[in-house]
Amino acid sequence: MKTYIEKYMKELSEIVEDMTLTKMDVVVEMFEHIMRIKTSGGRLFFLGVGGSAANASHAVNDFRKIAGIECYAITDNVAELTARVNDEGWDTSFSEWLKVSNLNSDDGIFIFSVGGGSETTSQNIVKAIDLAKERQSTVLSVVSRNGGYSKENSDVCYLIPVVDESRITPHAEEYQGVIWHLLVNMIGNMNEN
Repeated sequence: MKTYIEKYMKELSEIVEDMTLTKMDVVVEMFEHIMRIKTSGGRLFFLGVGGSAANASHAVNDFRKIAGIECYAITDNVAELTARVNDEGWDTSFSEWLKVSNLNSDDGIFIFSVGGGSETTSQNIVKAIDLAKERQSTVLSVVSRNGGYSKENSDVCYLIPVVDESRITPHAEEYQGVIWHLLVNMIGNMNEN
């Protein structure tokens, strides 16, 4: 057991070191986009599936309470989400929700995903990105693996490195929390000054 714990913690250290060495500019760029959204009175919509949906819900709380930004997690409205999935299909469940919310160029979507979506997975994320691009909304993402569709189509993408193939999902989901907590506290710190 101790060996497993040591290996897991070493992997976390490698991910943090990757950010420290190569990705601080990505976080700064995300921060700048979020501040533009806040300053323009735009909204931030968080998208995620599975554990990433739980992270999206938590991030909404933090960005609203600490950063003072109007935010929503599509998956928090389980009644509408399941009605859309039942009546219209999973693939369009996020994009149709965003259409009713009048997603616009002042707004942004913030994707938390392990793989980022592709031709065969997370089509609801793919279609939401397409709608955001069509409406000139900002697209931010925190993803892992190769980043998928999210990495290819985001204005800013934080790609969490794969340090062990068997633990891609837990490292992606725990590091989503690191990134959003960092961002929200950067903004909150500005609000205090």
